[in-house]
Amino acid sequence: MVAIEELRRPGGYVVQVLAVAACYYAAARLGLLRELTVEGAVVTPLWPATGVALTALLILGLRVWPGITLGAFFSVLYLTTPDLSVIGVLLGNTAAPLCAVLMLRRAGFRTDLSRLRDGVALVFLAALTATLISATTGVGLLVLADGLAAHSFWPVWLAWWVGDAMGVLLVTPLLLILHQARRPLPLGRWKEATALAVVTCVLVPLAVYSALSTLFFVYPLIIWAALRFQLAGAALCALFTSVVATIAATDGAGAFADLNRIEVMVKLQAFNGAMALTALLLSAVITEQRNTRRSVEKACQELVEVLEHLTAGEAPPPRPHAEADDGADGRPRSTGAP
Repeated sequence: MVAIEELRRPGGYVVQVLAVAACYYAAARLGLLRELTVEGAVVTPLWPATGVALTALLILGLRVWPGITLGAFFSVLYLTTPDLSVIGVLLGNTAAPLCAVLMLRRAGFRTDLSRLRDGVALVFLAALTATLISATTGVGLLVLADGLAAHSFWPVWLAWWVGDAMGVLLVTPLLLILHQARRPLPLGRWKEATALAVVTCVLVPLAVYSALSTLFFVYPLIIWAALRFQLAGAALCALFTSVVATIAATDGAGAFADLNRIEVMVKLQAFNGAMALTALLLSAVITEQRNTRRSVEKACQELVEVLEHLTAGEAPPPRPHAEADDGADGRPRSTGAP
C-alpha cells in the first residue's frame, strides 16, 4: 500500500511515464531488428511497441499516455530526421492504444482474460479496430508530406495496420498474464513445461525453415500449450513462433523463399494472425470452462454442507460475502481503471 501511494505522487507519476517511454522505445528497437520494404517504405511485420503501450494503459491507467508519445518520438528519431509526418506517427501511435482501452472498458474487459468475451474484445476492438487509427494517421500524413507516393498508400497502410495488430495480439496477452502471475508451477508441471519448450524450440524452426510449407505443424504445439498451461503457455509459444517466422520471412528463407515482398508480408501476417487468434481464443475458452467448473464444484460443496447441517438439525453455516466484482474463481477482477 505504501508503494502504491508513493507512485500516486507527482514524482511517482514522472517515474511511471519515463518507464513507459523506455519500455516503448525498447520494444520499438526490438521490432526494428527485422524490417520489410513495401513500396519504398520501411515497415515491421511485428510492432511490439503497440502491445506494450496498450498493456501500460490497462495496468497503470490512461494518465501515463505521455510516456507512449515520448517513446514513439524517440523511436522515430532513431529512424529518421523529424518532419511534418512525425506528428501523424505520434498522434496515431498514442491515440490507437487510448481508444483501444476506452473501447475495452465499454465492453467490460477483464485484464485476466478469463472469459471468451475478453479474448474476442481484445482481438476485434483493440487489435483490429483501434490500430486502424495509427495506420491511417501515420500513412496519411506521410502521403500529405510527400514522403510517400499516393499510389503506395494502401500497401503501406495494410503493412502498418497488420504490424500494429500483431503487436497487440502477441504481446499484450503475454504481458497481462506475466503481470498477474502470483505463484510458480508445481514441480510436475515444470517437467511438462520443459518438455513443451524443448519440442517447440526443435519443431518450430524445422516447420518454418522447411521448403515443404509445413507451417501447420506448429498448431498442435499451440493447442498443447493452451490445454495444459492456458494463456501463459499459448502466448509464449505463439510469440516464439512468430519471431522465428518473422526472421525467416525477412531473410526470404524456408516457407518464404522465392516470394516478393508483398507475398512475404501477406503469407507471414496470415500465419501470425491465425496462430495468435488460435492461441488467444482457445486459451480463453479453456480458462472460462475451468473457472465455471470450479464454481459449480464450490456450489455443490456448499450445498452438501448445508444439507449435512439440516440433517443434523443444525442451522446452516453463514456464507461469506463475496465481492461484487469477483470472478468465477473467487478472485477480484481488475478492469484496468486508473
